Order: sequence, then structure tokens, then C-alpha cells
Amino acid sequence: MGARPAKGGGRWVSVPPERVHPWIDGFAGRHGPFEASGDERTVRLVAADGGVAELHVPFPPMRPGPPHVTRLVEHARAERRVGVVLVRLGGYAAGVFHGGSLVASKVGARLVQGRTAAGGWSQQRFARRRDNQASKVFEVAADTALRVLSPHLEELDAVVLGGDRKAVDSLRSDRRLAPLLAMEAEPFLVVPDPRLAILRDTPQLFRAVRIRVVDPA
Repeated sequence: MGARPAKGGGRWVSVPPERVHPWIDGFAGRHGPFEASGDERTVRLVAADGGVAELHVPFPPMRPGPPHVTRLVEHARAERRVGVVLVRLGGYAAGVFHGGSLVASKVGARLVQGRTAAGGWSQQRFARRRDNQASKVFEVAADTALRVLSPHLEELDAVVLGGDRKAVDSLRSDRRLAPLLAMEAEPFLVVPDPRLAILRDTPQLFRAVRIRVVDPA
């Protein structure tokens, strides 16, 4: 639950679904009684001392209305079936999760050479070779995503993407992926080179409730 600065003030924290209620109790303990309001995407807590917590609903929309906190906790803790596709130049991973459990997966790696300081024709040949290697990674990544996620398409609640944004954007032109990409949900998962251990840990990221906290002036 490490904090990081939030644009416009305050800080962001990410809280596992199972810890949202205790976190809210702690917020009340630090700032006093609060009033809750919200909609299908955000629950806002305004405390007696002016402290504010904006809890962003994972996998919106949530059915809005009071009791806002109870609805958010129930929504966040729901066991969804989520597809995950991770792509970087060094590799790719695709998986299907039920709740936090990985039920199907495929992980692979492909060599993409680093940049060179050489100039002239040598540099151009190197750049072409590197581009070809990268294209092959993206092609295999797309094939893997289709092979792993497509059999579960009718059961999926969402698809979460991650790795490197530029690498993932290279998959968007593949029309075969359109049904999967139509289910894309936040957050984008910024992770290192996809390995099985990295893939297994992604529920900690995509199931978390992101909270913007603004302390009283």
C-alpha cells in the first residue's frame, strides 16, 4: 500500500479488496466521522476535519447508491474472471484468472537486440534487424493471447493489459484481437519483463482499490 503523489494534490494508495473496510476504519480513526457519497465509478469520503478520500471503483460500473461503502466493498471483493496480456520487447505472457487464481496461462521470451552506437549502413541494418525481431515478438504475443484467452471469451468479465505501453499498442492493429481488446479495463499494469511469477502477481494490481487521499489543510 505504498503511497505516491497525486496530480492536483494529495497522494495515491492502492488497497487490496480485503483490506478496504479496515482502511476506511483507519481513515475514520485518523480524521473523525465522515460523510460518504458516490456514483458508479467513485466513492468519496469527506471527514469531519476536512480530510478526503476518493475511492476509485475497480472494474466499473458499480451499482450506485447508499450504503456507498458497503456497495464498494462488495463490488471490489467479487470474484471475476479476468484475462491478462503482458507484452514487452523481451517477452510476453497471457493468463486467465478467476479471482486471484491463475487458471490458464502461457509465457514466452524472444530476443530483441539492444541499441547500437554504430553509424552508417551498419546502424541501418541493425535497426532493420531489431525491428524485425520486435515485430516477431508482437506477432507471437498476439497468437499467445488468442490461444489462451479466446476459449474463455464468453466467461471473461474484463481484459487487463500491461508491460510496456508502446509494445502493447503494437497489438492494437491486429484485428483478431478486437473482441478481447473491446473488454479492456484499467489499470494498465506497468511490470518488468513478463515471467510466470510476474503474471501470477498481477491480481494484486488489477484487483486493488486505488484511493486518492487529501489531508486537511
